[in-house]
Amino acid sequence: MTIKLSKDDLGEFRQLIRADQHELFADARVDNSSDSAPDPHDLYDASLAACKAITLLMYAERANIPLDDVDIEIARDNTEERSGTYQLHVDLRLNGNLDESHRNRLEKVAEKCPVHKLMTAVTTVVTTSCRLAE
Repeated sequence: MTIKLSKDDLGEFRQLIRADQHELFADARVDNSSDSAPDPHDLYDASLAACKAITLLMYAERANIPLDDVDIEIARDNTEERSGTYQLHVDLRLNGNLDESHRNRLEKVAEKCPVHKLMTAVTTVVTTSCRLAE
């Protein structure tokens, strides 16, 4: 999949992000900005929440665990981000006719979602090429 990004006309920093047929927006929270969309940190954090929820729901379906849905809150502590530490505190609320053994299994599964792995255990190599527009 290729993600395409271009500046949106509705704000000084607002960006249009295209992923296949889907569109979403990003903006920045700085003085005089429109703050019309989540900022990149919000999207990063939201990707973790979405991945955990989808992973849990898929697993529960396969394992016949009566999980109806998942509510997730993520609290960000980026006070030490400049020194290399970005902390996310994830609060999972599992909804359904569940017992403690279900909770234990699902908690372990949540730690294995692909985005969680990318954020904690995988070295990601980002290469950037820069060219002038024609």
